[in-house]
This record gives sequence, structure tokens and C-alpha cells, in this order.
Amino acid sequence: MVLIAALIVVLVGITISDPPAQATSAPKASLRLSAALPIAPKRTLLDRGSVLDRAIARATTRTLSDTFDTLGYDLDSVLSGNGRVPRIFFASLPLDLAQVREVRVRKSIFFKAVLPLILQINEETLAQRKRVWDLSYRMRLGQRLDAIDSLWLTGRFDHYGVAPGDVDGLLNRMDIIPPSLALAQSAEESGWGTSRFVREGNALFGQWVFSTNRHMTPAQRDKGKTHRVKAFGALIDSVRAYADNLNTHRAYAAFRRDRANMRARGRPIDGMALAGRLTRYSERGQRYVKTIRSIISVNRLRHLDDARLHDGEPGADPVI
Repeated sequence: MVLIAALIVVLVGITISDPPAQATSAPKASLRLSAALPIAPKRTLLDRGSVLDRAIARATTRTLSDTFDTLGYDLDSVLSGNGRVPRIFFASLPLDLAQVREVRVRKSIFFKAVLPLILQINEETLAQRKRVWDLSYRMRLGQRLDAIDSLWLTGRFDHYGVAPGDVDGLLNRMDIIPPSLALAQSAEESGWGTSRFVREGNALFGQWVFSTNRHMTPAQRDKGKTHRVKAFGALIDSVRAYADNLNTHRAYAAFRRDRANMRARGRPIDGMALAGRLTRYSERGQRYVKTIRSIISVNRLRHLDDARLHDGEPGADPVI
């Protein structure tokens, strides 16, 4: 009896310290990393109802490079249109990224770590656009939406700041951010993944806020300024907030209008062109736009606007 009681106490203790997840997902194949790696795999949900991401809480540059090699993830191949982008999502960038002396290698690690996050958010957005189209079509046919669909659609109107029933206005805001533009801005705003804001707060895009909850104060903030930089629990949250910012803030209405025109004309959504509508993203105005366009051009990022996440054959695309 004493042994059984002790066992119960141990099991209860384990449950309290490591409670079961509130969401479940179909089991996936697991990639075994070297036991020498100083990290532990961590799983988190990208969004309610979505598949589990593949996240490593705090990897090193060696971890990232080895993982990319294992998955056959090569940036040059992706840029040429022949490579695949795996669904691998790191919760944070490695703290030792600044110690990588070769600029080309450091850039490659940064782009390969951030690109899947951007593609994931775009994929989620496109799925939501399709659902809006489907619901709108059903309503035009005179069909009545059920409570779940009605509640979801109401939530989307509210989230994007659009009047209820304005489907065109919603679709104007609910759209992708070109990977070329998002990668260039994340590189500039995070110092290529080495700034204090991204190291301590997973802030890839330097978004300003004026509250004190979960935010960081800039060390070199001008006298009289009260803004702070928003911090995040994981990199994916930073990318999602960045997309929401461009898709909802009144400062980027022209950005959204030009993007909608590109869609209406059947043209690709061009990050280089849309960068011209981001003069209000930075106090540097046109100089900021010039910098972003230079990053896109020098690093051939426009070739990544057609990149897509790859699921692979069953069992061929491992979960970390």
C-alpha cells in the first residue's frame, strides 16, 4: 500500500508539473536530433485548429544549420524555384547568430528560419479568404449560415476593422504579405536577427506600442518619446502581428489598395512595388523604402514570392 501511495503521489506531481495539452493532433514522424544538442524539442500550437508547429525553443546556429541540412532545405535551390520549404518553425532565433562571421552564411540562416513563418501566416490567411468567399457565395444564393459560420464571419469583420457585411472590404484587408517584403523588413528591423528586441522579445519587425504590458523600452529612444517595442512569446506571433498591422492600420491603406488592384488585374503581388507604400512604417520615410528595396534586390528575394511550404510524402517530412 505504501508503494502504491508513493506511486500515486509521483504521478500526480508529474501531471501538475507537465499537464496534458489542451489540443490534440494526428501523430507525426519524429526526427531524432543528436543527444549532444543543448536543447529540448518543444511543441506549440500555431493557432487553434491548425496543425502543430515544429518548434525548438532556443536553438543554436549549429542546430539550425544541421536541421536545415537534414531536411535538405537549401536557400539557393528555393531561390531558383527548385527547392522546397519545410514546415519547420523555430520559436526563437539563436542567440549566437551575430557570432557567425561570414555574412552570406548569417543571411542564409536568417532567411531560412524566417521564411517558413511568413509562408505559414500567408497560408492561414489564404485559407480564411477562401472560407469568406465560400460563405459569401452561399449567402448570395440565399442560404442561411449556421451559428458557427455566422460567428466566425462576425469575428473576421471585427478583427480586420470592417463594417459587418462588407465582404469586399474584408477581402481587401485579409490578404497575404509578399515574402520578399516581409523578409526584407524583418532583416532591417531586427538587424538580421541580432537586435536586442528579437533576442529578448522575438520582435522581428520593431512594432511600436504605447502600453507597458509585455513590451520593451528602446535604449536609444529620443527625449520626449514614449513608445515601446512590442515583445512576443514566439517568432510566429511577431509575424502574425506584423501581417495584422499592414492589413488593418490606416497608415497602410494605399498598400492594401495597390495589393487589391494587383489581384483584380491577375498580377502577382509584388513586394518591390508595395514597398513604396510603406513610407509611414519608419520615421526615415523614403530612405526606409529605398533600404527595403535594396535588401530585396541585392538578396534576390522576389524569387521567394512564389515559394510555398512543403508537406512531403507521408513520413518524409519529419516533425521536430
